[in-house]
Amino acid sequence: MRIVSLVPHATELLFALGLGDQVVGVTHECDHPTEALERPHVTTDRLPPGLSAAEIDAAVRERTERGEAIYDLDAELLAELEPDLIVTQALCPVCAVSYDDVQAIAARMDPAPKVIALDPKTFGETINDIRTVSDATGAKEAAFVLIATIARRVEAVKSAVADAEPVPVAALEWLDPPFAAGHWTPQLIEMAGGFDVLGLPGESSEQVTWEMVRAAEPEVVVCMPCGYDLGRAHEEAEAYAAQLGALGARRVVAIDASGTFSRPGPRLVEALELMAHVLHPDRVPEAPSAALDVEGAAPAERT
Repeated sequence: MRIVSLVPHATELLFALGLGDQVVGVTHECDHPTEALERPHVTTDRLPPGLSAAEIDAAVRERTERGEAIYDLDAELLAELEPDLIVTQALCPVCAVSYDDVQAIAARMDPAPKVIALDPKTFGETINDIRTVSDATGAKEAAFVLIATIARRVEAVKSAVADAEPVPVAALEWLDPPFAAGHWTPQLIEMAGGFDVLGLPGESSEQVTWEMVRAAEPEVVVCMPCGYDLGRAHEEAEAYAAQLGALGARRVVAIDASGTFSRPGPRLVEALELMAHVLHPDRVPEAPSAALDVEGAAPAERT
C-alpha cells in the first residue's frame, strides 16, 4: 500500500504502526520520527516566515474567514505518488490543508485513493484513531500492541497521582491573543493529577483574556503555543513574562507543544507523563521531555 499523510499526527501514527515504508508523501511539518523528513513534501505554507504570534493569529483569521486554507497542496506531486490511501483531518483548518480540497483532488485521480480523516476531540478518540488506521491498512496486530502500551503508561501515571491533591492548571496554547487549550488537553491534565481551570474536555480551544486567566486562579500555568517546539515556546513565554507573572501562579513553564499536546497522536501519552511530572514531580520524578521554567514570570502578589 502507498500512503500519503497530510497531517503530522497521522504521520507519527503510521510510523508507530510500522507502516513507515509505505508512507510515500508527507507534509512540510512532518518532522517525527526523523525518517519522515526523508519523504517528499506535498504541502507548503502560505504564511510568510517570521510573523509574530499576533500576526500569525491575524493572518489565520483573515484567511479562514475568507474560506481560504493556510497551506497549499501540490496536486501534481500527489498524483505522481499514486497513493492508495490519503490520511488527513477536518477538525482544524489551521492544522492541515482543506479536507474539501483533498477530497476534490482525490476524486480526480485515477484510480481514486481512499481518503480517511482523523478528527479526535478527546483522548479516547485519539485511541480510536489507531483502530481506524489499522482497519484501513491491515496493521491490526501492531495497533493492538500500541494501544496496550499506551494504556499501561496511562495507568502508571494515574496510579502515581491517585491520592495527590489536584493542582489548578491553566493551559495556554497561544499567547497573543491568549487561548485556553481544549479538546484532549483538559482530560490529560486531570489524569496527570490536576484540573483545568479554563478548558473544557472535548470542546474547542477558546480565546480568553489575561483577566479571565487570572480570575481562574491557576497554581500552574503551562505555555504550549500550538505547533511550537520547546525553544520557541520558551522564547514566546519569556516575551509575555509580564502578563504571565501577573497571573499569580506559583509556577509558569513552557513545553514542546509540537512534540506533545499539539498533535493528537501516539505521543500524547508523553504529554500526560510530562504534565504529571510538572504537577507532581515528587510522584513522577522523570519525564520524556523537558519543561522550562519561565524565569521572567515571577509570581505576583494576588490582590
